[in-house]
Amino acid sequence: MIKSWVRQNRGFVVFLLLFGVFRTAVADWNPIPSGSMRPSLLEGDVVFVNRLAYNIKIPLTDLVLARTGEPQRGDVVTFSSPADGRRLIKRIVALPGDTVQMQGRRLIINGQAAQYRFDGWKSETDPAGRSSPALTVQEAFDARRHQIEWAVNRAIAPDFGPMTIPPDQYLVLGDNRDNSADSRFFGLVGRERLIGRAERILVSAAILDHWQPRLSRFWASLQ
Repeated sequence: MIKSWVRQNRGFVVFLLLFGVFRTAVADWNPIPSGSMRPSLLEGDVVFVNRLAYNIKIPLTDLVLARTGEPQRGDVVTFSSPADGRRLIKRIVALPGDTVQMQGRRLIINGQAAQYRFDGWKSETDPAGRSSPALTVQEAFDARRHQIEWAVNRAIAPDFGPMTIPPDQYLVLGDNRDNSADSRFFGLVGRERLIGRAERILVSAAILDHWQPRLSRFWASLQ
């Protein structure tokens, strides 16, 4: 019965196989389930992921056939967690050969401190409906600038370093610096674990507001 169905729907089966290969080797989308990348990414965003940004891999594996580009500081990337293999999304902060440390929430890379500019206050609501204040801050390094969040009523992330990043390893952090499980907890991310570079928000809906579309975020590029 199954063989008969496959014969009758051969074209559809081929389409599904090609679509699967496309998603696992060329381009993909990634829903954002948590607030670890606020304010850059919000729960309910769905981002477009370029899987060919850094590597060509055998589909469904981490086996790299060829390198297509070099990850850059500030890239937002998806990767397989070194801790448990889950797919995560964070920002690359330190590259191979960098010496990096964090002191009082502030990054210092190769002896140069990142620049910070206060942007404003905001109220964040967690999945349980509780609100808490947060600071929105511009973080700039190497002429790249993006927004991060610092919590107000929460213990700040611990200092670390200095540490030098080995070859083909990357230090990644969430933009929501006091509410992100990242390299400070599971360690560095090997290049072979990188899935791709997140480049745009495809669509977005407010999870806590009855999934109302956030039209202003549709097709927005990522800093």
